[in-house]
Amino acid sequence: MNVRRSAAVLAATAVIGAATPAVAASPSPTPSVAIPSGLYGSTDPTYDGVWRQSLALLAQDTVGVKPAGKAVDWLTGQQCANGSFAAFRADPAQACDAKLMVDSNSTAAAVQALAALGGHEAAADKAVGWLKSVQNADGGWGYAPGGASDTNSTSVVVGALAAAGEKPAEVVKGGKSPYDALVELALPCAAGGAFAYQPDKQGELAANADATAAGVVGALGEGLAAEAAAKTAAATCAAPGTPRQAAANGAAYLAKSVAKDGYLTSVLPGAENQPDYGNTADAVVALAAQGGAEQARGPLAWLQRNAAAWAKQSGPAAYAQLIFAAHATGTDPRAFGGTDLVAALNATGPTPQQTGKATGGLQRDDSDEKDSDDGFGVWWTVGVFLVAGIGIGFLISGRRKRRP
Repeated sequence: MNVRRSAAVLAATAVIGAATPAVAASPSPTPSVAIPSGLYGSTDPTYDGVWRQSLALLAQDTVGVKPAGKAVDWLTGQQCANGSFAAFRADPAQACDAKLMVDSNSTAAAVQALAALGGHEAAADKAVGWLKSVQNADGGWGYAPGGASDTNSTSVVVGALAAAGEKPAEVVKGGKSPYDALVELALPCAAGGAFAYQPDKQGELAANADATAAGVVGALGEGLAAEAAAKTAAATCAAPGTPRQAAANGAAYLAKSVAKDGYLTSVLPGAENQPDYGNTADAVVALAAQGGAEQARGPLAWLQRNAAAWAKQSGPAAYAQLIFAAHATGTDPRAFGGTDLVAALNATGPTPQQTGKATGGLQRDDSDEKDSDDGFGVWWTVGVFLVAGIGIGFLISGRRKRRP
């Protein structure tokens, strides 16, 4: 998936055209709320707390790190009584009410993390139950309950369903499964074979690289920490009649998009095309999941050369995305272009209970220390656009995903 998937941020990127700049020129604004000691990252968690925490915990589990107990407790404490999660609840002791904006993305990411960690089946099952209750009639999900289905939200929910032991094809509403929704959001080969985020007001679909990276993984029934396909095969485009073919088409689109420079681009208003690090990391996962690790070598190598500064400024979710890219390609995340992604991620929050064999075994200091360099993050960029006069009423209407 970028620091993909924080609730409103994803929605924000849908309008402003995608991710944050690679390297920030300014420091992060002061958070408007106190940073909980169990939370990863030092930037304001209002719009992405659950998202970034879920990615951090899932990434740690993926590399054999046992997270700090209070980090896991913080995440489980964010859950509402009905099973849903909001982007952030400053006071978990206060019951969720109708004014709280819960969302499919935060909930699905939390499910993936809790299912991976184990021992949280009740919480994960309750969250899955809520996700099923807000499924749209076309089989998909929007960011907010009742919102139009979009590729990103539907895909992250597919990953949650699979992680919780569900069969996504059997989770239906109105006779439609999430795979049906994804196929409907896939463009024909004549239009590149990509996925759209969601139809525009005229019902037309437009290729979206961010949505395509998510859609490929979702159509394969995989989650954020997807693994490489067993067989290496370059994707080719054909009529997207099945989820697997839609995934192949999307992978072919991504492969073509990164073939020249090794990365996906984003365009910020008033700026020239620039690398989109988060989307490129998600594309690595998608390409590997669909066609094997070899298909992702180009963009993976580009990330290894260039992504360290972006991740340092963007924080835990960015480190997690790079760890997922390393995991999907069989690359050592502790030696990722000269950066130990695992150590860097661990440094942004409570010290893990166990760091795994590759990093020296047990460490049980639940230090509250955080990495002060993860500050730029997604929300500084969103703030810049707000100052520039771009409205954000759209923040509650949908999510075109991530990416700082």
